[in-house]
Amino acid sequence: EVQLVESGGGLVQPGGSLRLSCAASGFTFSSYDMSWVRQAPGKGLEWVSFITTGGIKSYASFVKGRFSISRDNAKNTLYLQLNDLKADDTAMYYCASRQLGHYDRNVGYWGQGTQVIVSS
Repeated sequence: EVQLVESGGGLVQPGGSLRLSCAASGFTFSSYDMSWVRQAPGKGLEWVSFITTGGIKSYASFVKGRFSISRDNAKNTLYLQLNDLKADDTAMYYCASRQLGHYDRNVGYWGQGTQVIVSS
C-alpha cells in the first residue's frame, strides 16, 4: 500500500520557520519526482515546489527564495523548509508525486496533508 505521511506543520508567527517532512512507503520513492502542493482555506490546489529524481529543484514564483525542497532517498523522505513565513502561506501542505500541469488529488500519490498556520 502506498503511503505518504506528512508532518511538521503547526502554528507559527509571521517571519518564523517550519520544516515539513513526508515519509513515503509502498513504492520506489527514489524513482519518482516529488512535489509539495498547498491548499489555502476556500481556494484550489497550488503547486509550491518539485524535486526530480536527479535532484533538480523548481519553485513557484511566490516562494521568492523563502522555501527549500530536499529529499533523502535512503530514508524515503521528502522535506520542505519554510522560512520567513507570511500569513498568505497559511494552508494545508501536501506532498505528492509530481504531475505535469494542473494538480489533481485523484491522480498519482498524495499524503493527507499537514496544516501550516501563520498568525501573530
